[in-house]
Amino acid sequence: MDFSLTKEQELLRDGLAKFLAARYTLEESRAAAKTGIGWQPEIWRSFAEELGILGATLPEEDGGLGGGAVELMVVTEELGQALVVEPFVDTVVIGTGLLRRAGGERAAAVIGDIVEGNAITAFAALEATSGDDYANVTTTARRDGDEWVLDGGKIVVTSAPLASHLLVTARTSGEQRDREGVSLFVVTLDPHNPPAGLESHSYRTVDDRQAADLTFTGLRLPADALLGAPGGALPSIEYAVDEATAAIASEAVGLMRKVLADTVEYAKQRKQFGQTIGTFQVLQHRMVDMYMEVEQSVAAVYLAILNLDADPVERALCVSAAKATIARAARYVGQNAVQLHGGMGMTEELAIGHYFRRLTVIEHEFGSADQHIARFAALTASR
Repeated sequence: MDFSLTKEQELLRDGLAKFLAARYTLEESRAAAKTGIGWQPEIWRSFAEELGILGATLPEEDGGLGGGAVELMVVTEELGQALVVEPFVDTVVIGTGLLRRAGGERAAAVIGDIVEGNAITAFAALEATSGDDYANVTTTARRDGDEWVLDGGKIVVTSAPLASHLLVTARTSGEQRDREGVSLFVVTLDPHNPPAGLESHSYRTVDDRQAADLTFTGLRLPADALLGAPGGALPSIEYAVDEATAAIASEAVGLMRKVLADTVEYAKQRKQFGQTIGTFQVLQHRMVDMYMEVEQSVAAVYLAILNLDADPVERALCVSAAKATIARAARYVGQNAVQLHGGMGMTEELAIGHYFRRLTVIEHEFGSADQHIARFAALTASR
């Protein structure tokens, strides 16, 4: 099978890589995350206006560039290499994925704003008792005249403090874990005038991203806040989460490539017992093992990316295989990179510590290795 990129995909990769190398520094991005507003809006604007990557994976009728899964892989790997904290996956992957499949004028308008760089979405789906089961929804939505009324809560909603729109799952019928009855709503946010009935507790995550826990108490929404058919959102949600899982797996490949390159370079310079540590055979073997983990991860990402449009069972099998592989590799490569750097590996001054924290989060984001192995086993047994 030919895994080479087309000329257009190479131009997309090279253009993004040059932009990030010139204008996205670790110092500025961490400063924005730790002491600033959490991100760099001017960078996001450039993603839209100069690079066009916010629409790179969307069809032309939605204002995109007509790309697809491979373009998603190209972009997210480069974002991983630069350790970009801006909410690409939350907005471009999950946000546009859910909106496109829901359809309708409201969804189309938000997609247009995303492509132009004017909208950020956050996916509010997980609850305190739900784990990673997106059918386990206790948040409710009920009709009251021409409005919907939301009650409940969501936890660890990444990008919520930055978002202009929330995409919220709520149960409109059925019991707590029923697959039928889960609906999706869009909540428009005004930072200067928060809607009555929405309480947000914001915080910074260990990998320097912005998140919030949300509480809905009689939050009133207009009738067109419902996206798609009532009670039928779960298949679209599962599709979007699988796409996002493949996207962060690709991001992890970019992270691990950078971590490995920095570790090899450090081993060529750090001296101990009068010689560089890179000459020690045991450490050479360790770095070869790290390289093998990265290459296995690359193959796993190709498997997931190239099967995103397969039938739901095949897609889920490939994504779970990739995520389990990535989770193992992220831990091995990250931990060994820190160990080979010694105590310096976890300092703020070196990039390694920042990359390690993001790899640690990716290990568990959208499901741990154990959860994906269990899903893979269950789907295989049901065939």
